[in-house]
Amino acid sequence: MKEGEEDKPNPFTVFDYVLIALTTIIGLLYAFNDPLSKIGNIHILPKEFLGFNGPIAIVMIGLFLFLILVITRVVRYSPVVRDRMIAVTIFAFFTIFFWMSFEQGASSLVIFARDNVDRSLEGTSLTTFNIINTLLTVVPLLIISWVLYLLAQQTFKKAPASNIILAITFLGVWAVAIWMLNNEFKKTASEIDPSWFSILNSFFIIALASTVSKIWDSKFNPPAAVKYGLGLIIMAIGFGLLAYGSHGIQEGVKVSMIWLVLAYLFHTLGELFLSPVGLSYVSKLVPARMIAFMFGIWYLAIAIGNKLAAAAGGEIENITAKYSLSTFFLIFTIVPIVAGILVMILHPVLKKLMHGVK
Repeated sequence: MKEGEEDKPNPFTVFDYVLIALTTIIGLLYAFNDPLSKIGNIHILPKEFLGFNGPIAIVMIGLFLFLILVITRVVRYSPVVRDRMIAVTIFAFFTIFFWMSFEQGASSLVIFARDNVDRSLEGTSLTTFNIINTLLTVVPLLIISWVLYLLAQQTFKKAPASNIILAITFLGVWAVAIWMLNNEFKKTASEIDPSWFSILNSFFIIALASTVSKIWDSKFNPPAAVKYGLGLIIMAIGFGLLAYGSHGIQEGVKVSMIWLVLAYLFHTLGELFLSPVGLSYVSKLVPARMIAFMFGIWYLAIAIGNKLAAAAGGEIENITAKYSLSTFFLIFTIVPIVAGILVMILHPVLKKLMHGVK
């Protein structure tokens, strides 16, 4: 590429601005209509449009207009820059399949934990859980407290009121944490709250992030497409374990919580392989003028993945009743594995599109 070619001006046209306005309005209307229609039966968008479900039809029109906007913007750049942005778009597409499955942690996995996991504790198992729960609560709070203390040393003279309010607020957080832990230690028998397992993702990120980072800094640093594929496949293994653990269980029978712990472990490993890579390549491959725009595409892909996650996760009871719980988890095992294999197969194409960016 010629020096400065990627910085060649590509001003927004009137057509671009019209499409930006239309897609923004449609997106905002849909974002407000979705919760309002379900919670308060308030419909901003029509229930029916051109014979189809109104909100879905309108948001699909918005996505189509946004696709036109992306294409018309990208094709006006130089071939090298255009290829790199196409590579980012391909990565964003495969991100949909990751978040569609990963975000089951906030929906179907909570239902699974509530209805199908043996969460009862007593005796030694309760003591062990309380120790682990205390460490998971206190250690992060200690780290954040130390960081805030160091920050206060540098900023207290400039913003004393803000530091005092922050200190009082954080003391309240400590008070709530100590009160909660004290109540847990007083119990002779207990049942873990289904939502507690969600904190495992944060714990595993803190515990494993540096290890994964060291792997990427070593000679075992694979290409971006391979990292992406591995992230999808590793995350799918977590669902495969849940499918195996829940295979053949009858109504009322509960499985060991170890299956859920292992699932969150593999889900987090998959996230560490995939998520930072994608965000990094947006900034590496995209010219400065288009970074915000391409990040918009990236987060749109995440939003679509989350929407699909909610739609699919809401079917856990129907799929379980018609087939089995194991079948439900197999969906989120097979789809990411297929997506992971496809993105790794595309490695030569993506490498060519990235034009030497590593």
